[in-house]
Amino acid sequence: MKEKKISPEARAGLIGLACNLILAAGKIAAGALTGLLSVLADGVNNFSDSGGSIVALISFRVSGKPADREHPYGHGRAEYVATMCIAFLVLVLAVELARESVEKVLGGAESVAAWWVYLVLGISVAVKAGMFLMYRIVARRTGSDPLRAAATDSACDCVATLAVLAGALIAQFTGFPADGWMGILVAVFIAWQGVRLLKEAGSKLLGQAPDAQLVARIREMLLAGEGVRGVHDIRVYGYGRGVTFATAHVEMDASLPALTSHTVLDGLERAVQEKTGVQLTLHLDPVVPDDAEAKELEERVRAAVEGMAEGMNLHDFRLLRGVRTKVVFEVGIPFDCPVRDADLRSSVEQAVRVLGDYDPVVTVERE
Repeated sequence: MKEKKISPEARAGLIGLACNLILAAGKIAAGALTGLLSVLADGVNNFSDSGGSIVALISFRVSGKPADREHPYGHGRAEYVATMCIAFLVLVLAVELARESVEKVLGGAESVAAWWVYLVLGISVAVKAGMFLMYRIVARRTGSDPLRAAATDSACDCVATLAVLAGALIAQFTGFPADGWMGILVAVFIAWQGVRLLKEAGSKLLGQAPDAQLVARIREMLLAGEGVRGVHDIRVYGYGRGVTFATAHVEMDASLPALTSHTVLDGLERAVQEKTGVQLTLHLDPVVPDDAEAKELEERVRAAVEGMAEGMNLHDFRLLRGVRTKVVFEVGIPFDCPVRDADLRSSVEQAVRVLGDYDPVVTVERE
């Protein structure tokens, strides 16, 4: 029976779990024997990090599961949930460290650390620095968000332990409660890191804007397709690491046979997936390049609506002739445009009616 290989993410998570448990045991023992609450709190922090490692390991297991009936796009977003859990643990650490530090400052009394306590703290700093490098390297290779979060957490732990070490040294030689004040400053720093992680993971879970370079590459590949006259409405949807879908509208000559246009689009879909990993679905927008009336009217419409909203663009313009002539087109505006969609649509439609006996069909899109 073939043995199942452990993924790089899982291996890093297991190493991190073992290191955190060992560090937690050493610091909790040192803090209990010497009465140093800061050392004891740092050990509890490492024990909570073990919970973060377990959460990350579970996320790797869940996100690696194949798609099923309930989750047709896979389970990749489980990593975002895990990152949020780790962020919450970081915030809990910040609150606990701040509480312990305030009590230390108000209490005024300082415990004296034995030489071997400094050794334990020094080893902890070295181990946490090594864990930070390990997490960061593996995260860069695999694109794992939980490992990025774990790397940030390890860096915070490193700083926190250095503060505990420095505070203990100052307190021992001066009597000033430096470790309490150091703990407060470190708690603020750690809280900031936790909020940043939470915000980043939450943004991805809600549906973060796609990478601009990826969108530009897809556009470039589509425009290079044979007979393609234009591309618009590129939308990219992520469902976790390695699971990305996209849709786009491709303009091609309406006189081309449907089978020819379909063959071109089908080839473009395969090419994009092979080169970027994005599963692309294309929509054909037939255009009539030699429709003089449509071209002339499009220029008039552009001139009439120019300046109605900053950053506005007009595309997918066409005439549908029948009992009444319909003017169909889309208007793209930036997401931060202050003009309401309904107000802009009404203004554009009114501008088109002034140009002639047309029925405007206008779609406003935030791009």
